[in-house]
Amino acid sequence: MQIFPRRLGNFDLDKFFNDMKIKSSLALFSVVGIMGIALLFHEYNPFSNGDPVSSPERDAVLVRTITQVLTRGHFEPKQMDDVFSKSVFALYLKDIDGGKRFLTQAEVDQLKAFELQLDDETKGGTFECFNLSVKQLEASLTKTQGWYREILASPIDFSKTDELQVDGEKLRWAKDDSDLRNRWERWMKYEVLSRIVDEQDKQEKPEFKGEKKDFETIEKEQRAKVLDVYDKWYKRMAKLDHNRRLEIYLNAITIYFDPHTGYFSPREKETFDIQMSGKLEGIGARLQSDGEKTSITEIVPGGPAWKQGALEAKDIILKVAQGETDAESVDVMGWDIDDVVSKIRGPKDTKVTLTVRKADGSEKLITITRDVVIMEEGFAKSLILNENSAPKDQIGYIYLPKFYADFESGRTNCATDVANEVAKLKKESVKGIILDLRNNGGGSLRDVVTMSGLFIEEGPIVQVKSRDRATEVLRDNDSRVQWDGPLIVMVNGFSASASEILAAALQDYGRAVIVGSTCTYGKGTVQRFFDLDNAASNESVKPLGEMKMTIQKFYRITGKTTQLDGVTPDIVLPDFYNLLQNGESENDFPLASTTIDAVPFKQGAYHIADANQLKSNSQARVKSNPTFEKVSQNAIRLRKRKDDSAFPLQADKYRQWNKKQDQEAEQFDNIFKSIESFKIGNIAADMQQIQSDTSRIARNDSWIKERQKDVQLYETLRIMLDMLRIDGMASGKN
Repeated sequence: MQIFPRRLGNFDLDKFFNDMKIKSSLALFSVVGIMGIALLFHEYNPFSNGDPVSSPERDAVLVRTITQVLTRGHFEPKQMDDVFSKSVFALYLKDIDGGKRFLTQAEVDQLKAFELQLDDETKGGTFECFNLSVKQLEASLTKTQGWYREILASPIDFSKTDELQVDGEKLRWAKDDSDLRNRWERWMKYEVLSRIVDEQDKQEKPEFKGEKKDFETIEKEQRAKVLDVYDKWYKRMAKLDHNRRLEIYLNAITIYFDPHTGYFSPREKETFDIQMSGKLEGIGARLQSDGEKTSITEIVPGGPAWKQGALEAKDIILKVAQGETDAESVDVMGWDIDDVVSKIRGPKDTKVTLTVRKADGSEKLITITRDVVIMEEGFAKSLILNENSAPKDQIGYIYLPKFYADFESGRTNCATDVANEVAKLKKESVKGIILDLRNNGGGSLRDVVTMSGLFIEEGPIVQVKSRDRATEVLRDNDSRVQWDGPLIVMVNGFSASASEILAAALQDYGRAVIVGSTCTYGKGTVQRFFDLDNAASNESVKPLGEMKMTIQKFYRITGKTTQLDGVTPDIVLPDFYNLLQNGESENDFPLASTTIDAVPFKQGAYHIADANQLKSNSQARVKSNPTFEKVSQNAIRLRKRKDDSAFPLQADKYRQWNKKQDQEAEQFDNIFKSIESFKIGNIAADMQQIQSDTSRIARNDSWIKERQKDVQLYETLRIMLDMLRIDGMASGKN
């Protein structure tokens, strides 16, 4: 085993980490996935048009630097030994072929020769295992593409009894190419058969108006559609360059330390910053790609494209040019959406010219001056709620999708925005506030501390423990209480990190009633970004990207942890996912649940009068509510379906199986109806901005319409009204 020195070239690790503690904003992060949609307002950096060219030297420096940073700075560093090697090997295999559709047992055995050598390769900056896997996968793409094209070229026989297992963990590796090809035949059977049955079902519906086709015709059409889908998928996979493949391998290394430690290429870090800040530079449009053409899905109100006025939803982007209309254009048809984005985005006050095809087939050149774009839908916003039985009891509702913050300029942060929403609600004379953190995956630790302080006089909010250091207590030091009335915090199984800190603190203080699904996500760790360029002396290999690394764990003021344990609501409401395991414990290599000493805390802003009565009243309503009963039944169905991962491939059996699944699912279609007694309205202070643009009006109307069907929110409103009544009784009021 090779041992690395404390210094890498002329780089001093101690100085690096001390400097980074000063330079980096302490933040809690949750990675947000975006499926199929890219945002055209990326904050500019010199490498916006792509990551640097890869080279063996750069790869070696990159993995060595990551290794050094992990060893020196991770909260719980692990030995890079044979245990590390076997774990990384297993993670990497799962990442590159979790469905066991590309590699055979013989190929896995070839890779397995490196199973106990990845620790040495990582320390030495070599990539023999990775390089072999890339060759194998590239060969497999060529091979399997030939197979599926061959299989789809002729009618498929659906008369034989067979089944497809789609859960890779339940499959063995294919013993040889013949076995693997048989697996692909089953996949193609399923892909075509599922579409055939969907078409047959459509034809049998009374409202069907088109030409009814026989099985053979439908089968031929659906084979062609599956071929098109897979050809586009393979085209995208063929565009994966060395850097993208290497990121997968590097993250298998980092995840071994914990699931929230990861490597971010310059491009990925840029996207992350945009998501966190909600502010970026670009043209202000959303794109969507079908693999061949990239089209506009939405123009952002107030953005550059909106102000220019010529670009519209459904426009197809044909070419992109930098500068004015006479600049040289680049044909982007067939490009990956990230590459199209990289051509369109750019710094404020620069111009980009798009050649687009309009809905009527005409082509048009559109020049747009890039500018700062604000993603309004990612920010806090409020409504006024009330119920027919208590029309005078207006309740404020604040929706917070994430704990966003602009760490560069500091001009955007959720704590300030929520404080502003509270101020607006107070002007509306609301009697209680509901803060909705459902599906809020976390964000800025600084802001969650400040935000929690809006509801108490002052005091500890969360304890943070670094490696080999005394516990630090993060406190609200502002004695003001911006809201001293009844408060409810809504959470669910996807409320994580910063959401859990706020819910836990207000629960421990007895300041708010926590309402939601059985438990929150259970992420109790703090991450910080480290710029790897600070650790590399060779300018030719830069930019290396950044590491998001777990450096601390946080604890409740009681000394308990949310890590794995999450936050258990005071009042649990039925939820589709209550019976599924979706939290931190389902991740690979999560850190353990531990406890530390409590710290003293108290508050006198507001105390819940009778939590038991609130819970009892809610349980009685939920029990008699037919919608909640349906939600609970569907939770049971989803739990059963999770384990059912094998599908029949004989036509009649599949149709019977599919019909049964559809019938079970149909019971839960459209179970959420508009609740007549649930009254929702906008805040007066927001109306001018909402009415400034038709798209803003449409989005607001849609948002209110969805809230009108939100049975959990309606029950939370009724819990709040119970709080008001109980408070009134306690104070002698009617």
